[in-house]
Amino acid sequence: MKQFAKRSLCGALLASSVAFAISACAPTVDAQPQTAKPPTFAAMPDRIPQDEIVYFVLPDRFENGDPSNDTGGFTGGALQHGFDPTNKAFYLGGDLRGLTARLDYIQSMGATAIWLGPIFKNKPVQGAPGQESSGYHGYWITDFTAPDPHLGTKEDLKTFVDEAHGRGMKVYMDIITNHTADVISYRECYDPNYSGADKVDGPCTYRSVADFPWTTKGGPTGEPINNRFLGDAPHVHTAENFSNLTNSNYAYTPYIPAGEETVKTPAWLNDLQYYHNRGETTWAGENSIYGDFAGLDDLFTAHPRVVDGMIEIFKDWITEYEIDGFRIDTTRHVNPEFWQQFLPAMKDHAASLGNPNFYMFGEVYDPDPGALARFTTVDGFDQVLDFGFQAAVFDVVSGKEPTSRLDTFLRADDIYGPGAEKGLNQPTFLGNHDMGRFSGLLKAEKPSMSQTELLARTQLGHGLMMTMRGVPVIYSGSEQGFVSDGGDQLARETLFPSKVEVYNDNDLIGTDATTAEANFDTEHPLYRYIADMSALRAKHASFRRGAMETRLTELDGHAFAFSRFDPIDGTEYLVVANISSEPRIVNTRIEPNTTQFSALRGDCPVEAVTTATATVTIPAFGLTICKGNGRAERHIK
Repeated sequence: MKQFAKRSLCGALLASSVAFAISACAPTVDAQPQTAKPPTFAAMPDRIPQDEIVYFVLPDRFENGDPSNDTGGFTGGALQHGFDPTNKAFYLGGDLRGLTARLDYIQSMGATAIWLGPIFKNKPVQGAPGQESSGYHGYWITDFTAPDPHLGTKEDLKTFVDEAHGRGMKVYMDIITNHTADVISYRECYDPNYSGADKVDGPCTYRSVADFPWTTKGGPTGEPINNRFLGDAPHVHTAENFSNLTNSNYAYTPYIPAGEETVKTPAWLNDLQYYHNRGETTWAGENSIYGDFAGLDDLFTAHPRVVDGMIEIFKDWITEYEIDGFRIDTTRHVNPEFWQQFLPAMKDHAASLGNPNFYMFGEVYDPDPGALARFTTVDGFDQVLDFGFQAAVFDVVSGKEPTSRLDTFLRADDIYGPGAEKGLNQPTFLGNHDMGRFSGLLKAEKPSMSQTELLARTQLGHGLMMTMRGVPVIYSGSEQGFVSDGGDQLARETLFPSKVEVYNDNDLIGTDATTAEANFDTEHPLYRYIADMSALRAKHASFRRGAMETRLTELDGHAFAFSRFDPIDGTEYLVVANISSEPRIVNTRIEPNTTQFSALRGDCPVEAVTTATATVTIPAFGLTICKGNGRAERHIK
């Protein structure tokens, strides 16, 4: 069976996954000179998720390496092929070849893994007349087995993954199991020739299981259908039970428009019985699982054929491309029993190919740690995207709330369960392609903030993410000072020169550049700050694998201190942040046996002021990082 052998060419220089070395791999050709590569870790199969720094990129919005694929091979105009470089809602031209050509740029910042936005073949354009947009983001899949032609070919993807692996970098794919592109329609809502008494004037609102059971047509007293089907309770998720579900007309009358009957791959996805067909979700209650997500065809993920089919699809991606992990979209909209089968199948398959550390994290768009923990304790995820971290750090760094907010958030780490390692393997982030960039959120909170202050607060947020527990995720473009006007399409600027006016009029931080020009500046202050913090994280295992203890928070102020501990010998590292516009001098608790410090960043005290207490000076919007000489036995693994 195919093994993950290539990656050891660079990584096998080391015997320990906590050590680091300079990469011995040859760089790909880049369009401009790059800075020296940072240290990398040991052989990738042995590198645990906590050791990574993740760079998240939407391929269409990064670099255009092959203009010949801009229209994806489709004919016609923008409404047919989906490419319009002036429209933020359409393909803008980035692709896999462009991403491969810029690997130097990504690695020199310190990233060790790339989270690749969905690259599956998408329906080029969707939306009602006047509201059309394209599938540049990758979430409208028609073919789950091939890359989107706007982004490149299977060979382009193989080259990208091989080049990344050759540098000791992992690749995480963004995948979807909840839905496909919007192909299925309902007679009652969308068929202009439908004249039934139940014709709907407007959108197809959700129709519940109780009001429209699977075993009758049009309501509980309607025509009997699907005799002997027992529903989708967990104990009847059997092939025998679902063989009785043969009629999909229980809520609406679904149909596939002419010309699209075979548009989906694999072929089984074209069968109506594998979808819920109940109308639009409102993202609440029952319809959060059963409803169509913004019109997208919602898969019947309790159906054994759907479970088996999705397992088969994504096993193949691991086998063919040696993918290192999955970010899983719309996790909360899929029933737990699906995940309880899918997740172990992916782990076991990757392990059988030589990758025992396959990393999967679900997207659960909720800042409440209790809501997030449901997916680690019930659904079977080891980790989910840490929206709780994002909310807490934003609230504090923006000045909305005192630092006690961070302490409250961190106290919830125990609820994630033993598999989550007390938050150590949770992917943490500050902003993203959905909610908007961290800098944009800060600016929206304080519109009168100066550019200097906005840069300082943005740097501080990244510094906290790099030193607190969790696996840091950097959203591409943030390192170039991009400031989004909002979320979704407004936060999806290109790093290659843009022709989108709503992007090009943004005032970037830390630079005089605009998005109308290329933004791959390795001397940008945010890029350099992230690179420096990445090197710190690479050198000191405490920031990757070490336990974290809060040392100082304020109920009415903005100082925050915490310690991280080396997982091998328990050495204490003290981090103190000042989220105010004036320098601060604070007293903070430390280990009783820590008596001296050396500075890793900022001005550290030479000695503890007294037993278990240190006095630390922190600049405005600054971060001071000190290595102590004391050790905590309780945090030695």
